[in-house]
Amino acid sequence: MTDLSEQTNAAKTWFETLRDRICAEFEAIEREAGSDAAFQYTPWQREEEGNSDPGGGVQGLMKGKVFEKVGVNVSTVKGSFSPEFAAQVNGADAENPGFTATGISLVAHMANPHVPAVHMNTRFLTTGKAWFGGGADLNPPIPYEEDTEEFHARFRAACAGHNPTYYDRFKQWADEYFYIPHRGVHRGVGGIFYDHLECDDDPSFDRNFAFTRDVGEAFLDIYPALVRRRMESDFTDADKQTQLEWRGRYAEFNLVYDRGTLFGLKTGGNIDAILMSLPPEAVWS
Repeated sequence: MTDLSEQTNAAKTWFETLRDRICAEFEAIEREAGSDAAFQYTPWQREEEGNSDPGGGVQGLMKGKVFEKVGVNVSTVKGSFSPEFAAQVNGADAENPGFTATGISLVAHMANPHVPAVHMNTRFLTTGKAWFGGGADLNPPIPYEEDTEEFHARFRAACAGHNPTYYDRFKQWADEYFYIPHRGVHRGVGGIFYDHLECDDDPSFDRNFAFTRDVGEAFLDIYPALVRRRMESDFTDADKQTQLEWRGRYAEFNLVYDRGTLFGLKTGGNIDAILMSLPPEAVWS
């Protein structure tokens, strides 16, 4: 089997390439709206006692006319989990707490409440095992059935090219995961979520990496199209209030239930990058 460091580097390179393409497309949308907003990139280094090469990442952040706040982060880190957290991670335990992780994480909060917010994340982790995970989900304050159907159709097509069971499985996983139990509501209109696509050998790595790349391509294909469709829509004060209240629910999920937030905090990640998913403004009525 190929050395795991080569696999991590291959995944890292893809995540960085995807980031660059996404950011370029989002900046193009801002220019179409008459804005010169651009991403600002902030490198960060992770620290871990006794670890001379703990890794780090780059936080990309843009605040513009269309994208009120959008973060696109890529990180590649390695080190050891705490014993208690290792017990919760696939392939790790207190005796074998070592890990590497590389991934891209994106959250966009939009100025116009008719434009759906969105989350996308894909990642490759190694412990005693190696696997891909990730997905994307649409989070409209004001849902449109057309947008929801097209978003799901694009990811259904991405899944169908790899395994006929993927879409139904991963859609259900997203529906179950992106749910706020204390509110009794879903965070948005769903998408796909997957984890533990394990890479036991070179063929399984290649297969799961290809699927993860197609998830990224699907996102880049469908989400900008939805933004362009809605970004010039008129909205009322009531629409904006609906958006702000919805953002409060979004913040609750990310702070209480989100695995990515927990992973970042438990592994010494950059706080600003971890919490970039929080909306710039929200209300609780």
